[in-house]
Amino acid sequence: MRLPSMSQPFLLAPIAECPPGPPGAQVRLAVLGARDVGKSAIIVRFLTKRFIGDYEPNTGNLYSRLVHLEGDRIAVQIQDTPGCIQVQEDCVQVLDSLSRCVKWAEGFLLVYSITDYSSYQSVRPLYQHIRKVHPDARTPIIIVGNKADLLHARQVEAKEGLQLASELGSLFLEISTSDDSQGVCDVFQYLCKEVSKVQHAGSTDRRRSSIIPRPKSPNMQDLKRRFKQALSSKVK
Repeated sequence: MRLPSMSQPFLLAPIAECPPGPPGAQVRLAVLGARDVGKSAIIVRFLTKRFIGDYEPNTGNLYSRLVHLEGDRIAVQIQDTPGCIQVQEDCVQVLDSLSRCVKWAEGFLLVYSITDYSSYQSVRPLYQHIRKVHPDARTPIIIVGNKADLLHARQVEAKEGLQLASELGSLFLEISTSDDSQGVCDVFQYLCKEVSKVQHAGSTDRRRSSIIPRPKSPNMQDLKRRFKQALSSKVK
């Protein structure tokens, strides 16, 4: 079934916008991957619990919502990205067009479809691009193999996704957006939690660096020695 025209923000209508919260209560996420891997479906599934199987190609929608995370309410912003990532000689130029989004985000989902091997190949250059923009290895990145319900059309084995994630030092999960709402929710909840940890560690580091170290107490023995030397020189 095809959705009606997407000239209006159809998908944004059921998603409540959240006002800016206090520092430390906001999480900025980006979902990246090749075309038709289910990025928009994953985001909408998390925010509305609904599954919509067909979308018009998006140009990069920004979604926001207040979510509960371990008893706290957090303002989560999620940037959807166009499916323009392809493994080509000009891949770097394609990635550069997403640099603003990558700089903005604090945590990332790199999504591929288990039914499309080329989308799997797009994950590594995306990961490398993120690490160039965010050299800090603490920036959370999760690799997600989507459409796990389509086993009859599988082109990427689970062990390949696990191996890639191991090489890149990232977490890997296979999910089915259409069949498993809880699995999608768990992915985003985990990513929000990891971003919050990094934010907390960063604020702690800033507080520590802002403290002016107390001057060392003077060495009294050294002062006495200098005083005696000064007196002896005057006597002479």
